[in-house]
Amino acid sequence: QVQLVESGGGLVQAGGSLRLSCAASGRTVLTRTMGWFRQAPGKEREFVASTNWSSSSTYYADSVKGRFTISSDNAKNMVYLQMNSLKPEDTAVYYCAAAGRLGVRRRENYNYWGQGTQVTVSS
Repeated sequence: QVQLVESGGGLVQAGGSLRLSCAASGRTVLTRTMGWFRQAPGKEREFVASTNWSSSSTYYADSVKGRFTISSDNAKNMVYLQMNSLKPEDTAVYYCAAAGRLGVRRRENYNYWGQGTQVTVSS
């Protein structure tokens, strides 16, 4: 099994920045792609960004391109999401997730999930 623990959420004003962290432990050798998803109240959980462990292959949702950056530290089993120029519509619970396949972005392809961290952006 793989355990994922997110941290770094909080309250920030529009235009501000936050950095989310995800610590992976357990059988991380089972994971090939690490992703971030988010879920706002009353909405479906949606893909935000993903990366492989070398950060050589990254994908972003159109809504966050140019503002968010995903990165990973394979040696530390850590994944990060740097969020800049935050908007009120970025408000959501952000989840770290791990998949056993490369390059996947669909929620159903992710096998392991963290408990989530709240990000609130005030206008």
